[in-house]
Amino acid sequence: MSRHPEVLWAQKSDKVYLTIALPDAKDISVKCEGEGLFSFSAVGVQGESFNFSMELFGNIVPEGSKTKAGLRNIMCSIQKEEKVWWKRLLKSEEKPAPYIKVDWNKWCDEDDEESASDTSDDNNAGYEKDDGSSEDEGMLCKSGLDSIFLILRRQGELDDNQGPVWLNTWNWSSGDRRTASMIGLNSSEIISEA
Repeated sequence: MSRHPEVLWAQKSDKVYLTIALPDAKDISVKCEGEGLFSFSAVGVQGESFNFSMELFGNIVPEGSKTKAGLRNIMCSIQKEEKVWWKRLLKSEEKPAPYIKVDWNKWCDEDDEESASDTSDDNNAGYEKDDGSSEDEGMLCKSGLDSIFLILRRQGELDDNQGPVWLNTWNWSSGDRRTASMIGLNSSEIISEA
């Protein structure tokens, strides 16, 4: 019996990105056909078989598609035949299978992609490592984000709602990361103000 791994997807106008969550996979086989048919199969760490096929929303260029197997997942970058935004991943208008989910860490809206290309000399300036890696390896869009703020609470203090709140920040341009305790505030105050 075959099982389905979790599949996360995101897109840009020219590519679709699939991240298949399957740690330590063996015998990986990925097939892309021009009519938009994508097929995957692999063997899991305990010898179980994983496979699925999808009919993608539009046509693709099999020669422009790449697959990279990592320790925890398999990443596929699929070249679209036309540089257009797809309404959805699959051709079918039915709700996708529960193992297919949006990859919010890589998601990019049309407006984000346009503003990213408008504000830089090169579409990937400042976002791509200068070590020969491809644009497919990182996040898709970071335009307009100077800092990200995350509010976290200490684990174990979730029930009383009175523990100290920690603020983590990350600055994209400098790579600076800071953590500060915001004593005197509790999470319900911060959540209600957000």
